[in-house]
Amino acid sequence: MTDVVVYGATAAGACAAVAAASSGARVVLLEPGRHVGGMTSGGLGYTDVGDVRVLGGAAARFRQAVADHYGVPVGRYAGPEPRVAEGIFAAWLDDPRIDVQFERALLSAEVVDGRIVRVATSGGALEAAVFVDASYEGDLLAAAGVPYAVGREDRALHGETWAGRPELLPGRHTMPPWISPFRDDPAGIVEGPLLPQLRPGPMAPLGAGDGGVMAYGYRVCLTTAPDRRPFERRAGYDDEYWELGRRLFAHWASVGSEPSAGSLLGLEPNLPGGKCDGNSLGPFSLNVLDGSAWEYPDASPDRREEIRLHHLHHTQDFLWFLGHDPAVPAGVRAELARWGLPRDEFADTGHLPHQLYVREARRMVGEYVLTEHALVGALPQHDVVALGSYHLDVREVQRTWRWVPEHPSPTAMVFTEGYLSVPVPPYPIPYRSLVPRYADCRNLVVPVCLSASRVALSSLRMEPQYQMLGETAGLAAAMAAREGRAVQSIDVPHLQSALRDAGAVLSVPRG
Repeated sequence: MTDVVVYGATAAGACAAVAAASSGARVVLLEPGRHVGGMTSGGLGYTDVGDVRVLGGAAARFRQAVADHYGVPVGRYAGPEPRVAEGIFAAWLDDPRIDVQFERALLSAEVVDGRIVRVATSGGALEAAVFVDASYEGDLLAAAGVPYAVGREDRALHGETWAGRPELLPGRHTMPPWISPFRDDPAGIVEGPLLPQLRPGPMAPLGAGDGGVMAYGYRVCLTTAPDRRPFERRAGYDDEYWELGRRLFAHWASVGSEPSAGSLLGLEPNLPGGKCDGNSLGPFSLNVLDGSAWEYPDASPDRREEIRLHHLHHTQDFLWFLGHDPAVPAGVRAELARWGLPRDEFADTGHLPHQLYVREARRMVGEYVLTEHALVGALPQHDVVALGSYHLDVREVQRTWRWVPEHPSPTAMVFTEGYLSVPVPPYPIPYRSLVPRYADCRNLVVPVCLSASRVALSSLRMEPQYQMLGETAGLAAAMAAREGRAVQSIDVPHLQSALRDAGAVLSVPRG
C-alpha cells in the first residue's frame, strides 16, 4: 500500500505527484497513455494565462523552467514546444518517491465505508491511503460513485446568466447565413439527408440545459522548417465529409470575402523554433461540432477510442482539405503548402498530438459548487488555494440547423452555437471545490474535474490553473495520508501555509 495514488499524468497529475512527494509521501502516478503533461505537452503550446499576477506555485515554476530552457525572460514565449514541456514534467517526476506507471487504464474502484481502498487498472490493482483524480474525464471519481454533472445546465439551476443554450448571435465563430444543411439541396428548401459535420438537433430552448459539451479537437503543432513532414491524404479520406467547407468557401466568394490561412488555423510562429500552435478559429476548424463529444464523458473505453479516432481523422483530413481541395482559395492552399508537421514533435504518434483536447467532461458535485456568481463577483473564499482570472471561455457546442421563416420561402440554414467570451476579475478558488462531500468519499481530491458549474469551469479549465490546483491536491493528499484524516478534515490554514511556502498567490491582486 502506498500513501497517494494519482490517476492521470496531466499537468495537474504531474504537479500533484511532485507536491505529494515533496511532503514525504510515497506516490504512484498512473497514466492510461504513454506521456506526461496532458494538453500542456499535447499540443496546447500557446498557453492561456489571463492575469499573470495570479500565477504562483507550480504554474510559476513551470513558466520559469520554460524560460530557463530557452535562456529568455519569463513570458517571452506564450509556451514551450510540446517535447520541451514533456521534458520539464519528466524531470520533475524523476524522484525516488514517485513511481510513474504508463498504460494503466482505470478499470474499477473499490469503495468501503466511504473510502476508496483499491483501484483496479489494466496493469494490476493498487491500494493507497488517499487518491487524486487528475484525469480530464473524471474517471476515478465516477468509478468511486461520487456524484457529478456533465454538460450545459439549465439557467435556472444556479441562476447563472450564461448557463444553458445561448441565443444564436452572429460572430467570428458562427456560420454565415443561408448555407443549406441538406446534402441534395444547396438551396435549403427541400428537406433531405443532412451534410456531414452537423448534429441532427433539434436545439434546446433558449437557456435550457441539454448536456452539451464544448467541442473537442486536436491542437496541432506546425512548422515551416525545411524538414517538415507534409500533410498527407489519409487512406480513409472522404470527399463528401468536406462538402460543408466547400459551401462555406463558395459563400465567402459570393460576398467578395477570402479568408487567410491564418484566420482558419492561426498560422503565426508563436512557439520557439518558428513553430505554431494551430488552433480552432472561425466557424469551420479543427473543432469537431457534430455532437460526438457529447457522448465522450460517459462513453465506454471502446466508444471513446472511436470518438478519439474520429477527431484525429478530422484533424488530418482538415489539413489536407485546406491544402489541396480546389474549392479552397488558391491563397489558402499556397500558404498551407509552406507548413507541415515538425519531425521533432510527437515522434511516436505520427507527429500529431498524443492528447485529445477534452475541454470539459465530468464535473464533480462536491462540498462547494463554484458558480458564475463567485467568479464574476470575485467572492471571497476563506479556504482559497489558488486564483483564477481567465475569462469565461466557452467554445462552440454544436453545428446544427433550423428552418428560418423570414426568407420569402421557408429555408433551412446551418447554425453554429455555444461560443461565449465574458471577462472576469481575478477570483479565489476554494479548497472545498476540490473535495467530494464527506458522505460521498473521504479520501479523494479532484483538481481537474472539480466541483463547479459548467459556466465557471469554462474559466477554471486553463492549464496553469490545473497546475496550481494539482499542487494543492498533492499537498492535501499527503497531509491527509500522513495524519490519517479525511480530505475534508485537514487543517486548511496549514495547507495554505504550505502553498505560500511553495510560492502560491492566494490574495487577489489590487489595481
